[in-house]
Amino acid sequence: MQPRNMSMSGVVDLAAVKAAQEAKTKAEQARAEAVRQGGGGAVSPADLVIDVDEAGFESDVLQRSAEVPVVIDFWAEWCEPCKQLSPVLERLAVEYNGRFLLAKIDVDANQMLMQQFGIQGIPAVFAVVAGQALPLFQGAAGEAQIRQTLDQLVQVAEERFGLTGLTVDPDAAPGGSGAAPEAEEPVGPYDALLEAAVQALDAGDLGGAIQAYKNVLTDDPGNPEAQLGLAQAELLHRVQGLDPQQVRAKAAGNPKDVEAQITAADLDLVGGHVEDAFGRLIETVGRTAGDDRDAVRVRLLELFEVVGADDPRVVAARRALARALF
Repeated sequence: MQPRNMSMSGVVDLAAVKAAQEAKTKAEQARAEAVRQGGGGAVSPADLVIDVDEAGFESDVLQRSAEVPVVIDFWAEWCEPCKQLSPVLERLAVEYNGRFLLAKIDVDANQMLMQQFGIQGIPAVFAVVAGQALPLFQGAAGEAQIRQTLDQLVQVAEERFGLTGLTVDPDAAPGGSGAAPEAEEPVGPYDALLEAAVQALDAGDLGGAIQAYKNVLTDDPGNPEAQLGLAQAELLHRVQGLDPQQVRAKAAGNPKDVEAQITAADLDLVGGHVEDAFGRLIETVGRTAGDDRDAVRVRLLELFEVVGADDPRVVAARRALARALF
């Protein structure tokens, strides 16, 4: 079976925004609890590769994923490609020095876990980050491809969930957790307000979530989490209750209707059609002027915020916007 890459960069999944924010909050709570119970110390390099079964999956994978990304290697003794892949993953786990934990699961002994992950063939490699499962690749993969995937995983874990990995001490005894930190990590000044936004999203109160993010930005205008959350919540609020078929029909029948094009672009983005949303608005910029053009430009910049400034689709769209404007 050929390797199947699962890119984690540049994906817009607005339906998962609330779940990701909840996972981040739970991860932070779990890390704080680990500190209170004397955990969170250094581990031995030998502790970076562990065997996991169904009985220990919750504690060894789900709970640990609140501290560090957990990469899962599904393997079996009879699987020849597994014998090539597993040593590479084990070596990289040590080389990455605690930025991820490798959990090895024998599918013959853990059929239920194999079914829960929907695995059709092995080797198969997944990750769990703050309780969220991510497919990485399936089949034998080259080391360069594996490194690229792991680098993406580490970046996502750090940027979205604040997971910086484990502290590794070569002198620590295997199976030990080292000494506990002297003091708990201080709670950020806006954690309560950001958590209130997550709770509002959980209750379906988009207006409340928007206000909670605005409360953070009133005191800290550059807070990146609040900026992103506000842009996403406002977008979801704008499309709430819309009839997609009617919106798209109106936009198709009235290409000069600025509001129709803006609304359709919102729906495009929520549906994951990022290039369509950007292209629609850039074309509208090109055939409008004055206040209409400015309204389209502002909405396009707002959608850039939702996707992220570093996304290559945003970079390309910014260049196209500049050409349309000038």
